[in-house]
Amino acid sequence: MAAQSEQNRPVSPTGGPAQPPSVWPLLALYTLGRILLAAALVALLWLLGLGSFPGLLFGLLLSMPLSFVLLRPLRDKLTEAMAARSVTRKASKADLRARLKGTDDPIS
Repeated sequence: MAAQSEQNRPVSPTGGPAQPPSVWPLLALYTLGRILLAAALVALLWLLGLGSFPGLLFGLLLSMPLSFVLLRPLRDKLTEAMAARSVTRKASKADLRARLKGTDDPIS
């Protein structure tokens, strides 16, 4: 079982354990993209004459499906980074538990 868990761990180009990509910059970019898209739609609706509160609501409502389509590549990168971070955290947690237990096998 120890050989199988070693195969599942991500490896860096130097042969050591891989570091997952940082999630925070991707999350900040995705959030900024959503905010900018919503602001652009609200501004466009206000310029077209749908001002005040209805323009704000329609702009926010329309930004949801548009951000789902337009920000998909960034959202996929963010999801991949979060999954890699989760795998690394689970592996390090299992390794710590194995060391605290006094065994070399992180599975048992």
